[in-house]
Amino acid sequence: MNFALSEEHKMIRKMVRDFANKEVAPTAAERDEEERFDINIFDKMAEVGLTGIPWPEKYGGIGSDYLAYCITVEELSRVCASTGVTLSAHISLAGWPIYTFGTENQKMRYLKPMAEGKKIGAYGLTESGSGSDAGSMKTTARREGDYFILNGAKIFITNGGIADIYIVFARAEEGITAFIVEKEFEGFSIGKKERKMGIRSSPTTEIIFDNCQVPVENVIGGIGSGFKVAMMTLDGGRNGIAAQAVGIAQGALDAALVYAQERKQFGKPIIANQGISFKLADMAVSIEASRLLVYQAAWLETKGEPYGKASAMAKLMAGDTAMSVTTEAVQIFGGYGYTKDYPVERFMRDAKITQIYEGTQEIQRLVISRMLTK
Repeated sequence: MNFALSEEHKMIRKMVRDFANKEVAPTAAERDEEERFDINIFDKMAEVGLTGIPWPEKYGGIGSDYLAYCITVEELSRVCASTGVTLSAHISLAGWPIYTFGTENQKMRYLKPMAEGKKIGAYGLTESGSGSDAGSMKTTARREGDYFILNGAKIFITNGGIADIYIVFARAEEGITAFIVEKEFEGFSIGKKERKMGIRSSPTTEIIFDNCQVPVENVIGGIGSGFKVAMMTLDGGRNGIAAQAVGIAQGALDAALVYAQERKQFGKPIIANQGISFKLADMAVSIEASRLLVYQAAWLETKGEPYGKASAMAKLMAGDTAMSVTTEAVQIFGGYGYTKDYPVERFMRDAKITQIYEGTQEIQRLVISRMLTK
């Protein structure tokens, strides 16, 4: 058993860290304050190949793997969780189901431009009355000749409004079905944009279907197979969110460690205080444990092994770690931690959502417990 990263993965980590520090970090606080998505950052990610990390070159990717993808999301999230989740939704939620269940035509038409960063992807499953209980969705799909007619609405869409391609789930006569919906399709529109506590420079919107016409050839995985597509997609998506949570926690620890060595009280750096140094030690242990769970899940996915339980464990552990570590980071900064002069208050706000989206912590426990009894 070898826990060392390969040279390729080390190179990707360094490249993404340098990119994040140079291109993402300088405007992170400003974009958060203004709730502003910056398409230029996404375009720059595309230029260096980040928008298609795990996909084969044939489909516009760089031919790496899911571990490289998780490392990338982690490193981006160290400085800006909004940028991390933009990429995570684009790859895990929108790209993965097309790559896994899509036809060759769908991969060339949709996955390739997404991997190349020419188009942005999003995923639409949640409804106002259908969150954790995805099977109770109300959005309908009615077959009319060569088209399905979609009616309904989805909420909490990451990349909503900026995405070109949406993976959408609706209830057809044969059962829940997955569709590829282009933003230009007749009857498709963007609804309310959410104002959020965290990840504020990642747009989250409602999407609306008013007799939206979707060609039959845009069905993914077969008519009536949408629930399977949705649940399997979320397994991989949880790896991305777990990686995001690790990155947020690491960014908070990095900031707290620097501050603890520079800030003096009673004539000594506060890190000399055992209460502070022990906090930092506990933070580091939780982050490393979470990182190992994330990397294990990503490794299993890359190897084609079952990874549903591993991804649920990673998401559960990493989400709780992000929340606890960022809370402690704010505490270490004291009153300054509660101000926008330092990044830890933003990290704390960003951390909370990692315990909620792509399956709440309660859902992760349900998934894990069910798998334990199989």
